[in-house]
Amino acid sequence: MLVVGAGPVGMTATILLASHGVQVTVVEKNARTADDPKAISLDDESLRVYQRAGIADEVLRVIVPGTGTTYYGADGTEIFHGGATIPFRFGFPFKNPFAQPDLERVLRAALEDHPLVDLRFSTELVAFEESPDGITASVTDPDGPFTVDADFVLGADGGRSRVRTHLGISMTGRSHDDVWLVIDTTGDDHHERYGMHHGDPRRPHVIVPGLTGRCRYEFYLYPDEVGRWATPPFDLMERLLAPYRAIREDEVERAVAYRFHGLIADDWRRGRALLLGDAAHMMPPFAGQGLNSGIRDAANLTWKIASVLRGDASPDLLDTYQLERRPHAAAVVRSSERLGRVVMTTNARLAEFRDRVVRGAMATEDGRAYFEAMKYRPSTRLQEGAVVDPESHPLVGWALGQPRVFDFAAHRVVPLDELTGTGWAVIGVGIGDDSGHGTWRSVISAFGHLNPAYVDVPVDDLVHERPSEVRVAIDVDTRLYAEVDSVRGCFIVQRPDRVIAGVAAADPDVVTRLSIQLRDMVAGHQSVSAAV
Repeated sequence: MLVVGAGPVGMTATILLASHGVQVTVVEKNARTADDPKAISLDDESLRVYQRAGIADEVLRVIVPGTGTTYYGADGTEIFHGGATIPFRFGFPFKNPFAQPDLERVLRAALEDHPLVDLRFSTELVAFEESPDGITASVTDPDGPFTVDADFVLGADGGRSRVRTHLGISMTGRSHDDVWLVIDTTGDDHHERYGMHHGDPRRPHVIVPGLTGRCRYEFYLYPDEVGRWATPPFDLMERLLAPYRAIREDEVERAVAYRFHGLIADDWRRGRALLLGDAAHMMPPFAGQGLNSGIRDAANLTWKIASVLRGDASPDLLDTYQLERRPHAAAVVRSSERLGRVVMTTNARLAEFRDRVVRGAMATEDGRAYFEAMKYRPSTRLQEGAVVDPESHPLVGWALGQPRVFDFAAHRVVPLDELTGTGWAVIGVGIGDDSGHGTWRSVISAFGHLNPAYVDVPVDDLVHERPSEVRVAIDVDTRLYAEVDSVRGCFIVQRPDRVIAGVAAADPDVVTRLSIQLRDMVAGHQSVSAAV
């Protein structure tokens, strides 16, 4: 396996592949990981991905446990604070400031210690050729050119992707004319655990405090303020930061003026080559979803590649990657652009109208729920791809949450993902009658081709006899029951990326039918629509 690009998305994909037992070579043209703090927010979904990769504890050491984003109106007063719909639903804080160099150091350390990973810096992809047997890539390092043979190549090499260019894949969307000045500072006295979006039309700006006195400031620049600088002038930074702090030159970690892009690659897969991260999509930063979208790409793609390499799935399964991820990435790009136009407008009349409408909505219960739970963010539910008949049940296509449960075998409280493991899982909900033992035996026989973990969730305050293969997860605070209440008497089939692939009633014929559909879907992707 060849991964091109050792940024956070490329290294995340690599550690996930390695966790599935895949041998990976990573090539990165730069001599080291990034020194510049670029991405600054990790979502709870992303932290859950790192849990799956076995490095969540290390990543947690470099974040601020965040609570969301506060939005301020044109007059500088708070309009609303947007946070999680259900706090801690995925087992981690919701939206967490961090510094990208810190995350990259954690990822690099994990990869350098991993026996399945060959991490090569100062090594650049030149070209690659595909044959029926795999990929042959021409690369070069300080010692000269050489070749790398791989089954697949992943292009995680950024907005100017060499992989995407080599494949001749174009991008659709637009680049924005507005210029923003981004200043990363140290020695700051902001202590908030949330981002702050100031919708002042005179000077829209964003503030995101980080760890140990770090802080990110983003300021809109007017055309007469924009110069062709290698580094923006210090007196401009000093003037923009004056309302918040005094600044010395040695307290500026990075300062850059740039334009944003809203672009999506037209194709995410060509044969044995696939794109992810900025190579597949670029978006404005206002929703804080650039890196998180790339991590979603890695989480979606890597288990599928591992399944193909093990011989458990057809290469056709990889077609579901673009089918599942591109619509959501495109929706996030559009959402980020809208957020920039509305929240960061320089039109005073539009800003006044915006504030009036949002404050009016906040006076209603539905309006508060919409804004405070950030329901304006695009849905992550899968409507097509490697899921069986999403119309059959509202949970199909959603990621199952991660409540804490009592592991009856180990007699300890653990996150649910510790019981379901890193592969497929079959979760029985309320399969508690006298025939439950036999029902589980039929399920184990039916789904053996997926090699899943089997987890029973009793909902009647009783613990029934189960086959030895079945772990028992007992709800400790009603959060698990809340997740699965609508599927009592059913089995949930969960993919390795925690998405619910199907739901079946505890009936042998229904269970068998779902099992066959999943087997056919993984063996060779097809549109699955039969109700179960």
